Amino acid sequence: MYLDPLPEHPAQASAPRPPESVWDYPRPPAVREDDRLVRVECAGQVVAETCRSLRVLETSHPPVFYVPPADVRTDLLVPALSGRTWCEWKGSARYWDVVVGDEVRAAAAWSYPRPEPGFTALADHVAFYPSRMDRCTVAGEDATAQEGDFYGGWITSEVRGPFKGGPGTLLW
Repeated sequence: MYLDPLPEHPAQASAPRPPESVWDYPRPPAVREDDRLVRVECAGQVVAETCRSLRVLETSHPPVFYVPPADVRTDLLVPALSGRTWCEWKGSARYWDVVVGDEVRAAAAWSYPRPEPGFTALADHVAFYPSRMDRCTVAGEDATAQEGDFYGGWITSEVRGPFKGGPGTLLW
């Protein structure tokens, strides 16, 4: 699929949001619509760009942004060899390699083809690990990857921790 760049949204980039503590996020997680411009870049290409993302908010984790499939360059996604994982809330996740030319980012994205009840809005939306992409932004702000290699949260200036994911946080 070809993804046309979205027009600039200066009002979104300049409208700061109040700080959020990840310790105020619910368990089980919540799915929230987000109208800010979310952009994912890899190897000089825009892989995903939307103002219609879904954020998953879960206690102790930075938000994960899920992009609707219509706003993802699905031609750059190849099923990953790494298989699947199971989330007690969302169900079975499928992983995707992001392939741009000769550049392969293994298991850099994931989706839920058939999410569990309560999370059906996530069906076929794609989430990206910021640590495996060249740049991920929210309303023009660069997102930092959540520490560790499991959760895939996006840390922006509005999000406050401490965050689960780094060494020594497994049993929090």
